[in-house]
Parts: sequence; C-alpha cells; structure tokens
Amino acid sequence: MRKNYSRSTKNKQAAMVKTVAVCLAFVFLFSLFSKKIDVTAFLINMTIPGSYRLFAADSARHAFSDELNEAGTESGTENDSALIYVSDLIGVDDVDLQPETESEFRFIEKLKADTFEDIEKLRDIEYAIRHFYTVDSRTALTSYHYNVDAKLSTDLRISPGPGPKVLIFHTHSSEMFANSNPHNLMDGVVGVGERLAYILTHTYGIETMHYRGRFDFIDGLIQREGAYERMAVVIEQILRDNPSIEVALDIHRDGVNENIRLVTDINGIPTAQIMFFNGLCLVNRGGELIPFSLQNPYIHTNMAMSFQAQLTANSMFPDFTRRIYLNAYRYSLHMLPKSMLIEVGAQTNTKEEAFNAMEPLAAVLSQILL
Repeated sequence: MRKNYSRSTKNKQAAMVKTVAVCLAFVFLFSLFSKKIDVTAFLINMTIPGSYRLFAADSARHAFSDELNEAGTESGTENDSALIYVSDLIGVDDVDLQPETESEFRFIEKLKADTFEDIEKLRDIEYAIRHFYTVDSRTALTSYHYNVDAKLSTDLRISPGPGPKVLIFHTHSSEMFANSNPHNLMDGVVGVGERLAYILTHTYGIETMHYRGRFDFIDGLIQREGAYERMAVVIEQILRDNPSIEVALDIHRDGVNENIRLVTDINGIPTAQIMFFNGLCLVNRGGELIPFSLQNPYIHTNMAMSFQAQLTANSMFPDFTRRIYLNAYRYSLHMLPKSMLIEVGAQTNTKEEAFNAMEPLAAVLSQILL
C-alpha cells in the first residue's frame, strides 16, 4: 500500500514538472512574440563573421548595451546611446533609424570655420577631428578615409548633356519642423526638397528630379524601421531609368534637444543651419574597427563631396554649416559616387528657416557641380 502510494506520488510529481515546463515554454514563446523578437534574425546575426552582431529587439539590444557602450570615441566624449540593432521588419541596412546622429551629440565650442585657406591645417587628421568633423563614437576617422589631396582633386563636375543630373529624395519623408502641419507633406523635408529642386533647375540650370514618395509611412502610420531598404529598391530603379542622373541627395532634418536652435543669419534672413553627413561603414567595437556588413564602394567620393561642399560653404556663408558628421553605417550613400545625405536644421527650426536654407545650399552645390 505504501509502495503504491509512493509510485502515485512520483507520477504526480513528474506530471507537475511537465506541466511547469510547458507553462514556462509558453511564457517564453509569448514573451518572444509580445516583444517582437525575430529569433531567425537573431540566430543569423550571431553567425555574421567579421562584423558587429546585430540584434532584433529592445530587450536584446538593452542586454547588449553594456558591451556596445564600451566603444571608444575619437573625441574622448562619452556616448549614451551607442546601440546597434535591427528590427524584425528589416535587415541590416537600417541599423540606425532616426535621427542619424546622436540625440545629444557634441555641440562643441564655436571655432573659426575652416576654408580652402586652411588646407595646411586640415592635412593634420587630429586637427580635422577637433575642428572639421563630428565623429560619432560608433565609428572612427582613420587615415584610410582622410587624404586631403585626394579629396581636393576629385572632380565632382556634372557632365553636359540632356536629362536630369540631380535626384533629390527623402528616406525619412515624414520629418517635420516646429510649425509644420504634419498632415501636409510639403510642410516638412519634402517641401524643402521641392524648393531645392526648383532653385537648382531654374537658377543654376542643373536639371533636378525630385522624388516625393514615402519610405517611412506604412498603412497610415510612420514606420521608419526599414525605410532605408524600401528607399534603395525605388531609388535604384529611378537611377536605372534615368542614366543621366549623376548626383543623389537624401534630404533629412536632424533631431536635437528641444532647447537647441540650429539657426543663423544670412543676408538678414533667419536660416536653418545644415549638416553634411557621411557613413564610413566601420563600426568601433571596444576600440577595434570592424567593417560593417554592408559596404559602400563610393565612400571616398562621398567624402570628397562633403569635404569640398563644407569648405565652399564656409567660404561663402560662414556659420551656415555645422561640422560634417561621420557615423558607422551605409545609409543611402551607396546610390551613386556623388551621393550626399544632408540634414537641414532640426525639429526645433521653423519650416521657413528650413526653406530659407535652400538658397545658400543650392549656391554651394552649384559651385562644386558646375
């Protein structure tokens, strides 16, 4: 009798263990789906050789944030948002969502804007890092990407002939300004791009195409995850259909602290400051630079273009541009050799200030393209 009771007790205990195991498995699976963890993407990324492991969910990236935040920085300042991740909706092309810069990046003391007259000083990469660039802590500027003579000698002039020469588009078309009507696309960066296209075409004779399609808006909702991938499919097709296009401009606006105003005065007109942006396809992991899994064959021409544009802008309109921002990934800069990502002001600027910035920006671009 006692023996049978013992066996029955053991059976009940085994059944209870199985029940608990099933419940735990259910809770685990539920947590995966509720947090939208893409297990497949997680496992694939764990196998990527020679590059950062890219995680698919908030919980995963927070768990990995301690390691990521150990990454060093050329400028010696700390980065409190060095998170690299992918969404379950996208691949590794869109690892950095919005904004492309750190939300609280370095607003360093005002220094004299370097121009072509300062080339000798700019040959020193350490000087360039301190005065000319803002280097995100997720990457680092090395001599491989910094050859001043090569940047200056790069011919960026567009060739003569019929057809559009410049394409303007917006990976994040939903970006608006302080007084924008969020329901009117032309009140934000798309309207800024329309203004720039008009000035380039009608003032400088540079035929410009403006694509107003949206890559960050799905089913009536803003969805920035995957915007860079959706952009690439469409823009690559436009470039195939229009082989005369030599320049691709991805126009954004930055995101900053609410107490920051990126505005200057040009000829008595309040004007949003702009910033040229480059992706180096190099990730700084604990002081070691790892090639990003998606490379850009046009980095050197990209960087020559922003370098020449920055020096030109500093000569023509001092205080119009912020320092060139360097970050780790590819973004939209692999569309063409002459590709630029340009941040026009931020969410704290008025739309009028952003629109006003297109006159000096067009003047700068005409100087390096004609």
